[in-house]
Amino acid sequence: MKRFSFLFVVVLILSACNTDSSQELKLNELEYFERQGVNVLVYSNLFTGGFNDEKTAGIEIIHHGVRTSQGGAVRLSNTPEQWDLVPDIPVRTVNYEDKSIEAKLRYEQYDFDSRVVVKAKGQSVEISVYLDEPIPVELEGAAGFNLEFLPSQYWGKTFIMDGRIDRFPRYAVGNTITRPNSEKIEQYKGYVTADDRGTGTFIDPLPLETGRNFLMAPDDPERMVKITSHDTDLMLFDGRILAQNGWYVVRSLLPAGKTGKVLTWTIEPNAIEDWIREPNIGFSQVGYLPSQPKVSVIELDKKDKPLSRASIFRVNKDGSSSRVYTGNIEEWGDYFKYHYVKFDFTSVDEPGIYYIQYGDLITNNFIIGENVYDQITDATSDIWIPIHMNHVYVKEAYRVWHGEPFKEGYLQAPPDTDHFDLHWQGPTTDTEYEALELIPGLNIGGFFDAGDFDIETRSNISVVQNFVQTWEYFKPQRDQTFVDQDQRYVLLHRPDGVPDILQFIEHGTMQLVAQAEIIGHMAQALSNSVLYNYHHLGDAASITDGLPYNPELGPYEIAPDGKSSGVKDDMWAFTSRNPDLDLRAAAMFASASRALRGYNDDLAERALYQSKRLLEEASELRTDQQQEANIWGSGFADVSTNLQLYISTGEQQYADRFQELLWPALERNVGFVLLTALHGIPHMHESFKDELRPYVEQYRDYIEELEKDNPYGVPIGLGNWAGSGAIVNFGTTICFANKHYPEIIDANHAFKTTNWLYGCHPYHNYSLVATVGAARPKEVFYGNNRADFSFIPGNVAPGILFRQPDHFENYDDWPFLWGQNEGTIGGNTSYLFFGSAFKNMIDR
Repeated sequence: MKRFSFLFVVVLILSACNTDSSQELKLNELEYFERQGVNVLVYSNLFTGGFNDEKTAGIEIIHHGVRTSQGGAVRLSNTPEQWDLVPDIPVRTVNYEDKSIEAKLRYEQYDFDSRVVVKAKGQSVEISVYLDEPIPVELEGAAGFNLEFLPSQYWGKTFIMDGRIDRFPRYAVGNTITRPNSEKIEQYKGYVTADDRGTGTFIDPLPLETGRNFLMAPDDPERMVKITSHDTDLMLFDGRILAQNGWYVVRSLLPAGKTGKVLTWTIEPNAIEDWIREPNIGFSQVGYLPSQPKVSVIELDKKDKPLSRASIFRVNKDGSSSRVYTGNIEEWGDYFKYHYVKFDFTSVDEPGIYYIQYGDLITNNFIIGENVYDQITDATSDIWIPIHMNHVYVKEAYRVWHGEPFKEGYLQAPPDTDHFDLHWQGPTTDTEYEALELIPGLNIGGFFDAGDFDIETRSNISVVQNFVQTWEYFKPQRDQTFVDQDQRYVLLHRPDGVPDILQFIEHGTMQLVAQAEIIGHMAQALSNSVLYNYHHLGDAASITDGLPYNPELGPYEIAPDGKSSGVKDDMWAFTSRNPDLDLRAAAMFASASRALRGYNDDLAERALYQSKRLLEEASELRTDQQQEANIWGSGFADVSTNLQLYISTGEQQYADRFQELLWPALERNVGFVLLTALHGIPHMHESFKDELRPYVEQYRDYIEELEKDNPYGVPIGLGNWAGSGAIVNFGTTICFANKHYPEIIDANHAFKTTNWLYGCHPYHNYSLVATVGAARPKEVFYGNNRADFSFIPGNVAPGILFRQPDHFENYDDWPFLWGQNEGTIGGNTSYLFFGSAFKNMIDR
């Protein structure tokens, strides 16, 4: 009876949701299928050639405002992992007459083409796969059509397959089989991801269910989707069995030996009748100074009717609330998918606890007070940064964040190596070391790049520069980290008598000086040699066995003296020389030498020597290679390098070269170069400031144009990496421009950056920074602990990721998309610099 009753309720739900024939999916002018509450995108976002499957491409469903499904394509495995092959999409055709979108999918490696046609049929889309030639023999039983669903939106919910009821698992638990590696379709250069320790087999998850009619989440109308296969079975897999970032996969195999239309699915995402997305009330979760502008940006469904007024309530000491202000709502207009209005409550300036009410919606509380920004960088400097120190043991209270990584050091990457993280070793090593020879002395200092454990040299250069500028401008004396370089030991929350920022400068410079001295120039990266090490989650010290590889030993054998092993897990140094990178390093070394003077004089001298040497050699190399200076490469690096060398040495030749390069660079891109120019004001001749003034005025005009560009007034990024970095740089530039030109650049513009970072942005209103003081920070980030659905305090998310053609998103229940959730050492130290400059500005 219970089963009958449940199915009866499901039938009622389906009937109720299909009564309005006017709510059919339409192919809109943005080239996707749409009805209120449902968007179906068809290859609006393509698989990349770099990181392959980033879970942001293919056929995608945006369901009641959330992108819940993606990856729809012909794929070569049941649960594809990130580096598995993805199809090229050379042709995409939109046909408005028959309401269809067609795409050609090609696997060049197998000379295998298919066509996928998606057509609107009432409230459903029909997906058909066509083959002009039978699938290649080697892909029989491997090629199939997949569509992936976001686990965090479905776990715990029920599903029905051919009348059988079950529940999506919260945990990745299921049955698997093992098969010989020889049966694995080559997905990434012959590497089998699941074969971590040479077992000779790979893991293949078995389906959780199989059938022809699949109803997902009948217990949740916002997530209910009906899938019917007309030709072959549907199989439901849990992609998390092989990889924590895997999604639930619905899959049908393509038949062998057939051509024409070989597979047809009908997909009907449920749309709640008259559904309107709930307003997103943007505000600063950190709070506001009494004197600063206070403007809430409210994001509305275009079918929602804006209210005329909103109110501010104060939380009283007895726990009651009182309305203290009611103001008008001002229209801003449409921006991509949504409509925006603003609520200005600047006049509310009495310190206290408040919340916003817009209609029936009430936000969480925020604080107005003089000290709301006092601690905005503390978690970043006290926790996130020291946790990312490489080649040391890092402990916090009872918790060990990681042991000492990579004791065995780094091997020379072999020539002509194409790396899975987009590194490249050229035709030679550009060093005195042979392929796979140990390069001694590189396992010292430096910082993990991001959610992985490699050292990206370019990032580490910018990191040290950020630290130095923070130190030179603001001299932060904060000391909450114990660092012992001799013991290679770091303990959080324990002062040691030295400002932490100096120890961070030292730690980064040690690594980069070692590269310059031992390799002779800057390495591209120090990274993993095997893929299963690269996607390692957990303790960095357990990525490798800490023993140098010995080719005379058998696989996984340890030498009798315990000093080497037969495990091929040693990290590699990618050493192809890039003069632009050397120039950037020269700038950093010059500035680091100043900061280290009096603290570590030996390292300071070595850094200054390397700065001069690299500048000279890189300039010669660039001439030999006939490279032209440009704003994005050596031209901009030269600007900063010569300024830093002039500040360090006082030699006029560097000042002259700085100005020779600066003005053309400003003409090309004032927003990109202005901050470097502003750093030159205290060190150049008196007329320099006046000469720079027209460019500062251009920047003021740029700020004003941003107010017209989007409702937040900041430079929003629309690429595959969200825009927090550009917005932080925008805020830092405003702080310094206001310092030198307060009559041109209003300090209030800097609050646009803090507002954005702390919650006034599209999609949701959570703080993108896991900072002290934020009432509602994001709860998950893409860090090295992402499998725990957690975060590292002080992290700064890339932010609100744009998906073509009109969708912004930032998942706070799924950490695994790096373009929106991965904090980086470069980005987080830029935030440290911005936060220091911002606090200094509001204290002036």
